[in-house]
Amino acid sequence: MKIIKGGICAVDGVLASGSRKGKYGVSVIVSKENTASAVFTSNKVVAAPVIVTKDVLKDGKLSAIVANSGNANCFTAEEGIASAREMTKRVADKLNIELNDVAVASTGIIGRKLPLDIINALIDESLNTLENSPEASFAAAEAIMTTDTFSKEFAVQTTLKDGSIVKIGGITKGSGMIAPNMGTMLCFITTDVKASAEELNDALKKAVDKSFNMVVVDGDESTNDTVILMSNGSSGKIDENFHEALGYVCTELAKMMAKDGEGETKYMEVHVNGAASSSDAKSASKAIVGSSLVKTALFGADPNWGRVVAAVGYSGAEMDEKIVDITFKSDNETVKIVEKGSILAFDGTDELKTAEKIMQNDEIEIIVDLNLGDHSAAAYGCDLSYDYVKINSEYST
Repeated sequence: MKIIKGGICAVDGVLASGSRKGKYGVSVIVSKENTASAVFTSNKVVAAPVIVTKDVLKDGKLSAIVANSGNANCFTAEEGIASAREMTKRVADKLNIELNDVAVASTGIIGRKLPLDIINALIDESLNTLENSPEASFAAAEAIMTTDTFSKEFAVQTTLKDGSIVKIGGITKGSGMIAPNMGTMLCFITTDVKASAEELNDALKKAVDKSFNMVVVDGDESTNDTVILMSNGSSGKIDENFHEALGYVCTELAKMMAKDGEGETKYMEVHVNGAASSSDAKSASKAIVGSSLVKTALFGADPNWGRVVAAVGYSGAEMDEKIVDITFKSDNETVKIVEKGSILAFDGTDELKTAEKIMQNDEIEIIVDLNLGDHSAAAYGCDLSYDYVKINSEYST
C-alpha cells in the first residue's frame, strides 16, 4: 500500500470542485455511471438530504454528489425535501444525467430553511470549475467545512491479488457533534475497484465500523451523517487487499476528525487489548475516549488513570480489576501506570512523574489490557477545552 496525492481526484476520471460564500459552501463530485454504496446516521431525526440520498442509492448507481455546508437542511419538513431535490435536479440538468443518479448531502445548523438562492449560485460556480486535479479535491474538501480548522483528504493505492493497481481517495469534514456511530460528518470516497453495490456495501460497513464509528469528540450524534463510496470499476476485482486499503483510508480520515475536534488542544488514541470479545473491546475503548472526565483530565494534563479504569467499568465490557494493565504513551515515552491490577504510579514515583510528562504532549495514547482474551479495538478522540464551550454556545448566532 502506498500513500498518494490527489484526494478524491487521485482516481482517474473523477471530477471535483468547491465554492464558498461566507459561511456557505458547495462541493460537487462527478464520476459518471459508478457503482455506489453509503452509510448514514442512526439518529431518529433524519435530515432531508439523507432521505433523498437513501432513495437515490436504492439501485446502487451514482454519477454525482452535491454537498453544501452552512445549513443542515434538517427539521425542515417537506420544504426541506423539495430543497434537497432541487439541488440534485440542478446538477442533473447541468451535467445531462439522470436525476436519480445524483446524491445530496448537507451540514450546518439544524432547523433553518436552506437558502437556495445562495446554494444554487454556488452549485453553478462549482459546476463551471470541475476538473481532475489535487487542487480540485482540496477545493471540494474545503467547501464542506463548518467549524473545521483544516480540510481533510487522503488517498492510497494498493495492489490487488490479480496484480492490478487500485486507487482509493477520500475527503471528509467533521469537528464537533461527533459521537460513536459517526458524527456531524460527511465523507465521500472514490475508487476504481471493480465491485457490485453489495460488495462495496460490505467493504464500507466494515471500514466505517472500525474508523468513523470509533471517533468521539463530544458524545452528540448528528442528523446528517453520510459516507458515500463510489467506484467506476476500471481496475481489478475487489478482494481483501481492497478491504484493508479502504479501512486504512477511513481510519486516517477519522483520526483527522479527532485531531480537529472543536476547541481541541490534544489528540487521544485509546487501544483496548486482551478483551474477551470484539464487542467488549469496542465498548471499552469508546467509553474511555468518550468520557468527559477523561477528556478534561487530558486538557488539564492530569494523568488521572482512575477515570480510565472507571470508564472501562461502566462500559459493559467484561473485566477483572485485579488483572488490568494501564499504560500511557507519547512519541517519546511510555509508562505503565497499573500492572495486573497493582498501582505503580503513586505520588513521588518515577512512573507518576513520567506520566505527568506524557500528558503534556499534544498526542497521547492510552493502552488498556484486560488480560481476558485476544480481542482488541482502537478509538479516537480529543480533550474538552474551554474553547469547545465557547464555540458551541455561540454556534447559531
